[in-house]
Amino acid sequence: MKIVKSAVTHLGQKKGHWLGIIMLGLAGSVYAQTANQAVAEHPESAIVAVTSPQAELAVEPEGLTAPVRHDALSFQTLAPEGSLVLSGIQNTAQMTFNVRSDEVVTQAVLNLDYTVSPALLPLVSHIKVYMNDELMGLAAVNQDAPGQHGTLILPLDARFISDFNRLRFELVGHYKDICEDPASSSIWIDISKNSSIALSYQGLEVNNDLSRFPEPFFDRRDSRPLTLPMVFSARPNVEVQQAAGILASWFGVQAQWRGQDFPVLYNQLPDKNGIVFATNDQRPDFLKDYPKVDGPVIEMIAHPENPYIKLLLVLGRDDKDLQMAVKGIAQGEPLFRGQSVSIDEVKTLIARQPYDAPNWVRTDRMVRLAELTSYPNQLSVSGGRVPPIDLEMKLPPDLFLLRSQGITLNLKYRYTPPPFVDESRLNISLNDRFLQSFPLKPDTSNNSQILHIPLIQGLLSSDDQVTIPAFQLGGNNKMRFDFDFVSNIGASTTGVCRTMIPVKHQAVIDEDSTIDFSGYRHYLAMPALKTFAQSGFPFSRMADLSETLVVMPEHPSAGQLTLLFNVLGQTGASIGYPSLGVQITDKFDSVKGSDKDILLLGGIPAELKPDSNAQVFIDQARSRLNQPVENNLELRTIDFDSERKESNPAVSASVTSDGTLAAITGFQSPFNPQRSVIALMASGDRGYQLLDQAWRDSGKRDAIAGSVSIVRESGVNSIRVGETYYVGYLPWWDKMWYKLSSHPVMLAVVAVFSVILVALLLWRGLRRVSRRRLNSSGHE
Repeated sequence: MKIVKSAVTHLGQKKGHWLGIIMLGLAGSVYAQTANQAVAEHPESAIVAVTSPQAELAVEPEGLTAPVRHDALSFQTLAPEGSLVLSGIQNTAQMTFNVRSDEVVTQAVLNLDYTVSPALLPLVSHIKVYMNDELMGLAAVNQDAPGQHGTLILPLDARFISDFNRLRFELVGHYKDICEDPASSSIWIDISKNSSIALSYQGLEVNNDLSRFPEPFFDRRDSRPLTLPMVFSARPNVEVQQAAGILASWFGVQAQWRGQDFPVLYNQLPDKNGIVFATNDQRPDFLKDYPKVDGPVIEMIAHPENPYIKLLLVLGRDDKDLQMAVKGIAQGEPLFRGQSVSIDEVKTLIARQPYDAPNWVRTDRMVRLAELTSYPNQLSVSGGRVPPIDLEMKLPPDLFLLRSQGITLNLKYRYTPPPFVDESRLNISLNDRFLQSFPLKPDTSNNSQILHIPLIQGLLSSDDQVTIPAFQLGGNNKMRFDFDFVSNIGASTTGVCRTMIPVKHQAVIDEDSTIDFSGYRHYLAMPALKTFAQSGFPFSRMADLSETLVVMPEHPSAGQLTLLFNVLGQTGASIGYPSLGVQITDKFDSVKGSDKDILLLGGIPAELKPDSNAQVFIDQARSRLNQPVENNLELRTIDFDSERKESNPAVSASVTSDGTLAAITGFQSPFNPQRSVIALMASGDRGYQLLDQAWRDSGKRDAIAGSVSIVRESGVNSIRVGETYYVGYLPWWDKMWYKLSSHPVMLAVVAVFSVILVALLLWRGLRRVSRRRLNSSGHE
């Protein structure tokens, strides 16, 4: 199948060639015969039947200039850990960058900013620069003065720059003419993170071929945030909104950590690659003369005014066809080919289960560490000084770890043994806090360890994190394995000169090592907006959001739709699965009695108003949010953080702002005590833009917490107001410990009372036994 796709792509690039036309037809027939094999090789949770006509060859534009853009890749972005330090043993460092498939680099210049050790000798000490293992140039050091702060402007040969590129630096450093120690601390060079690579890109015209989909709309080689406009003929109804939301969440899954933005346009051509939703009856003006379709169709065309921009057409006879088309994209994308694809059928075979999001660690069984890797060979390292091995672990935010006996980590590892017993060791840390250490011995026959990570859960903390002795365990966690080998290189006796070659160490964490989060219940204090901002919870409890109901205004603005698509996109990126089961409505009557978690955009209806005892938002606040002229928002509560401040009198807080204001609030659903409502509100279009900008900013999104988050131009402020409720299940004895754990004095009193009670019962029991013995002896 891959060979056929490659042939189609290669021949399609030779426009007008008769052999290409013949081969495209042959490729289509061969591809059709291998479709079943493709499904077997790429098992999905659905079967998608597609048909594709022969791809059309693009026409060479005349008089158009290819677009050119310029960019500077900072080392701070390419190497987020900081500056690069090269030493005598670890004398190489590298960083990688990618180039989109629809662009080519025409010019590249390296701007290097570095500081050199004053001990290095000139002439014999220098820095070598490689691009994809090809020597680009070198920089001599300490030519003018020792310890200089140097700069280097080095043109890079663009012919050696491809899709995936590796920029490597190598230090050749000497501080003596003879008998030098390569491990000496005098050999070093510090490359500043202010260094950069200036690149000039030229756009390439690509064929209208879906075999490389999702390119060019999303390119995995592009590390920038994904911006993909959504184009509608007019304000879409809820069925079209649902289709666009599913597609936005799917693109969010593809974008992952990059971030995403889906601006909404009405009857307007985008200025970049975009998606157009159209039915036979409702189409943008630039598609009025486009042929009508007989079913769900996905088609790729060139921008009417710029062939270097591509449009993805989602076409159908009606709104249901649009929903089937986007579900075909989300579940049948590996079968796409040609310019146009018809979605004949989409069948869901396996229903999603709670907490089965692909990006979450499984909690129903032990998990192999190989399942937590994000790229090949992540669990192996090598070099004179080996870098640490990092593993990311995302946990369901409502995982209840109170009274846990510890998380079991069954660790197996291999390494090059040291020549004799020394201080070499494996250090293990979690979330940058030390956990445990194991010595690396010359005998490598038994390198298996079982760790029990003790847990103490923070019950009522405002940040909803789980506290572990010396470190914290939260929703997003990083476990680090650091193999620290002791180096014994150089002369050990004064006046004795020995030449030794540094040893290249190897270390591997076995893929069959396991970590066990099974057996824990799910229980969480709500509202907790941090879990919503970080992982989409409680909606992401079902990965496909099948237990989520989105309530939209009857006439949503473009800003409100953009916010909705960005929220769904970020949720998909967090959990790794598209929102195939989400339901959207603009009729509040359909919400009443619903057994679903509710995401609300706009003012809070009276039926969904929070408990009057909390008075989180009064009617004035709700009405003023819907008036862009006043731009005011009032918050009122009679119990500020009642769980932790029960002794304080009632508190009433009122906040008024004359500027643009937005808010996110969460509260218990009035229809089901186990369900939640999260409302996104803002004062006018500018308020929704402000809320959307805060949502797409990872720093501001991390500040969303508590039960109410106020979004202003200056940032995000979060507070906890109103009453706390709980979702999930705990038996009564665990609930008792859960309640008492936040009141240590009461816990101590209960413990003392329990001891006294048990002692009294034992005393009475022993007295009764003694009386019976005395009575029995008296009768005798």
